[in-house]
Amino acid sequence: MDLRIRGKAALVTGGSRGIGFGVAMLLAEEGCNLHLVSRKAENLDAARAKILARHRVDVTCHVADLSAAAAATDVARRLNGVDILINNAGSIPQGTLAKMDDASIRASWSLKLFGFLNVAREIYAAMCGRGSGAIVNVIGASGDRPRADYISGSMANAALIAMSRALGAEGPDHGVRVVGLNPASTETERQTVRWKERAQKQLGDPERWQELTKGFPFGRLATVDEIASAIVFLASGRASYISGTVLTVDGGRSSRSK
Repeated sequence: MDLRIRGKAALVTGGSRGIGFGVAMLLAEEGCNLHLVSRKAENLDAARAKILARHRVDVTCHVADLSAAAAATDVARRLNGVDILINNAGSIPQGTLAKMDDASIRASWSLKLFGFLNVAREIYAAMCGRGSGAIVNVIGASGDRPRADYISGSMANAALIAMSRALGAEGPDHGVRVVGLNPASTETERQTVRWKERAQKQLGDPERWQELTKGFPFGRLATVDEIASAIVFLASGRASYISGTVLTVDGGRSSRSK
């Protein structure tokens, strides 16, 4: 299926590893030229090399810490001509309200919440001015199903879900679509390390980590490609009437009664 994005320019934050890199690779497969943003130059260089080894597209890397408002705004202003924005950078640590003080909550929101907002503010306005564009915010299901042991992440994700729905309702008046996606627990390098640590503690063997994921839908975590495929579709011309929607891709887990 032609996703109708060949020749488009896409900005992927957190695009050097994990879901962001998976999205970048699929966008390149569809013929998109890429701008990848991450904190570490070596990770960006490695990602660029992998993409160019498989696809003939332009890949430009930008080293930036998007948790700093000035850096996020600078990147967004320089790249506000992109056709697609994938807001993906950021993670928030676990913690209950009792364990998360004001400083730790604010720090955890600087990238995942305010980083998204600062990048989107500039690029959304530029897209509306041109009359076209698509933004996909990669969020997290705790925004819809909040957890007390992940209080900071639940609150930040709820805010990003609200932003996606609000801008996604207004954007079509200006030819722009905004959507959100809540990914399942996904088999990224970071997640695999965590599951191996659990397997070492619980089973005495880190290589048995997949035994601990049998309770997930289909008996496993989602793959990066499964999540990235949904994100790229939402960003594509094939999703041209989808806006203001937040899609949860978790194999049906959130619909289970227990």
